[in-house]
Amino acid sequence: MQPGRRAVFLDRDGVLNASVVRDGKPYPPLSLSEVVIPEDVPAAMAALKAQGFLLVCCTNQPDVGRGTQSQGVVESINRYVSDLLGLDGVEVCYDASDGGPRRKPEPGMLLDAAKRLKIDISASYMVGDRWRDVEAGRRAGCTSILIDLAYEEPWPVAFAEHVVYSFGQAAELIAELEGKRKNSAPRQIHAESSHNTIDYNTVED
Repeated sequence: MQPGRRAVFLDRDGVLNASVVRDGKPYPPLSLSEVVIPEDVPAAMAALKAQGFLLVCCTNQPDVGRGTQSQGVVESINRYVSDLLGLDGVEVCYDASDGGPRRKPEPGMLLDAAKRLKIDISASYMVGDRWRDVEAGRRAGCTSILIDLAYEEPWPVAFAEHVVYSFGQAAELIAELEGKRKNSAPRQIHAESSHNTIDYNTVED
């Protein structure tokens, strides 16, 4: 891969656009009219772009595979978010269940994008709001950042290398980590991963 070409891989729902939360659990918007971009996201994306990062969305959309959402709606939301925020790529997995190489927590979407865009995974980041996102980043070999939105669901917070509470904070952390990479050896400054073994079959989607 091309040395030095860095990316920030981004989950969509809960990161680039707000999730629809019901009973403490996040769901994707059902239509374009339900899409809400958190107010700190555009400026944070611009800041990441200014640092030279490629911005690539990697999103599981299993409702298409389950037949409860249309692929056309998902694609329209992806186009809207991509055009508004200046994404360099969008990777989507429509699989309804685990088993395929592209469905997070598997790293296939990140690896496919890295191959296509000549990204150095080891110099890149994954930002997500759920365990599948940060685990996909870990398996791919990039630095994972969890945006903890206090969902009422079981997932291993300890697996995130770093924990923040908004996308704006994630962008600030990336800038801080990049500064440390340039000036000294990397040092963990937020919640660190224990990387303990977990039975993923017991953790919700």
